[in-house]
Amino acid sequence: MKTMKNRLSVTLLIALLALVQLYAREQRRATPVNNAATATQAVNETKNDTARIYAAKRAAAGVTFVNDNGFTVYVDSISGEEWIDSTSVRKVPKMEFPLFHSLSVGLNLWDPLMRAFGQHYGVADAQAQLWLHNRYAPTVEVGLGQASDTPSGMNFTYRSPVSVYFRIGADYNFLFNSNPDYMVFAGVRYGFSPFSYSVDNISLDSPYWDETAKFNIPSQHATAGWFEVGFGLRVKLWGPVSAGWSFKYRSILHESKAKYGEPWYIPGFGARGSSVSGTFSVVYTIPLQHLNKPKADAVSISESLSASPETSPEE
Repeated sequence: MKTMKNRLSVTLLIALLALVQLYAREQRRATPVNNAATATQAVNETKNDTARIYAAKRAAAGVTFVNDNGFTVYVDSISGEEWIDSTSVRKVPKMEFPLFHSLSVGLNLWDPLMRAFGQHYGVADAQAQLWLHNRYAPTVEVGLGQASDTPSGMNFTYRSPVSVYFRIGADYNFLFNSNPDYMVFAGVRYGFSPFSYSVDNISLDSPYWDETAKFNIPSQHATAGWFEVGFGLRVKLWGPVSAGWSFKYRSILHESKAKYGEPWYIPGFGARGSSVSGTFSVVYTIPLQHLNKPKADAVSISESLSASPETSPEE
């Protein structure tokens, strides 16, 4: 009797264990366990399918933020790993025009036009610009300046013989990927001029003696350097010929010391005390596309990231 009870107990225990094991198996089928490994299982199963890899990673990520380059960075909430989804990274914008795009040679007619309206100083200057990608333009300008004027309200006549001046700088075309026949640009210049000047017919009134004394300041030699910043536009007239307008702000940076006071006119800069001026240029453009090598196919950021999914642009 006792042996039979023991056998019955063992049988019931075995049946109970079998039921527990069967229940656990059915429970796992109904509610599978999800964790970082199962969420990214597709990465191992589809190593060459970039879209599925990043879809699985996004599912596992708990935090996202935008980095300094404007890309969305995903952060694994468990491991802290960071990555960029290459499927959402845009291609690097390409330059529409080659490196050596054109050479522009122009003549600035601002001073001759102003002389027609009563200005008594200035001659003209010429410029050469090398346009890179139709975007950047290193610039060299050379000109001649001359003055012979009695400024309004002043008691002297200022004279400066024809003197040379130079400017170097660069322009930036805001419409660099648009039609090169039309430009909106900004630029900076450094100007320098060695020149000479004299002041004649200086009159000084003496109320005590009721007389007017006159004297002259002999020719003086001087140098001056200045800074310019400008904004302008250029439009095509016909063929390779175009016209450009700009307005500029200028300021003297340095000048030599003068024995009898500062010069009133500086070639290339203009009259002292006038900080705003302009240009009107007629420009001839020479294409330079033949100097460029054949362009290779551009490689996008997204293609680079697809080759190494775990590498960010900063690296």
